[in-house]
Amino acid sequence: MRKLLSILLVAAATLSLHAQPAWVQTQHPQAPSVPEYVAFAGDTIRFDRTDFYERMDRELISFTYMHTNTTLMLKRSKRYFAQIVPILRQQGVPEDLKYLMAIESSLDPKALSVAGAAGLWQFTKATAQTYGLEVSTEVDERYNIEKETIAACKFLKDAYRKYGDWMTVAASYNAGQGGISRRRETQKQTSALELWLPEETARYMFRLLAVKLFFENPAAFGYNVPMSERYPYNEPKDVLTVNYSIPSLVDFAIQHKTTYAKLKEANLWLRDEKLTNKSNKVYKVIIP
Repeated sequence: MRKLLSILLVAAATLSLHAQPAWVQTQHPQAPSVPEYVAFAGDTIRFDRTDFYERMDRELISFTYMHTNTTLMLKRSKRYFAQIVPILRQQGVPEDLKYLMAIESSLDPKALSVAGAAGLWQFTKATAQTYGLEVSTEVDERYNIEKETIAACKFLKDAYRKYGDWMTVAASYNAGQGGISRRRETQKQTSALELWLPEETARYMFRLLAVKLFFENPAAFGYNVPMSERYPYNEPKDVLTVNYSIPSLVDFAIQHKTTYAKLKEANLWLRDEKLTNKSNKVYKVIIP
């Protein structure tokens, strides 16, 4: 009897293993080796210096073992890159800058930091308003994917005009342009890679490079999420141009043959149950 029970337990374990979806890791992943270089936004960052090598190695190791977050980012990437990349191209920003979003929000459009930064691109209220986004009790355009991405492009292009290289631009996205400009001046260096920076910003640039490597080859990090398992981007049924008040978004949703829940999910920037538009501002409302 004991022998039979042992055989049955082994068989059950074998069946359970084969029943797991493709993306489940069946063994511990191993961080990829530091490459000779990474090409990023037209620049080449080499790791033949001890300090660069070790900083990159740290981020590759760190990124490999964030299982839950990393898997979710990979699953979300198909949906959000499909919306973001065309805007970056239209705005003249290198496509590699899309990886800033992965670091900032883990590709979660609902992300809200403890410091109050919101959305995929994690704008604070003050920076959002500086770049033309509305932030109020009823409307928060930091959650409007199109508008927040255009605002991010404006920030990035402003920074590039100051610094002339995209890695320093990336550092300024984390530390602020004022902080990077001040350190460049006092330390008499032009590239943020050569600056003594707060640890978060110093790691941020190499984390960005690690993220690029991850999305280009997740299998090298031990992750296998096939395209069929990644969340798709579904084109909206309609996009309405609205320049009037909507007293009840619930009634508005029903009128357009959807639910309030689906309407809110498609328009995260609508932060209330109504849209009081006294100035007749033009908004685009997605009908899912």
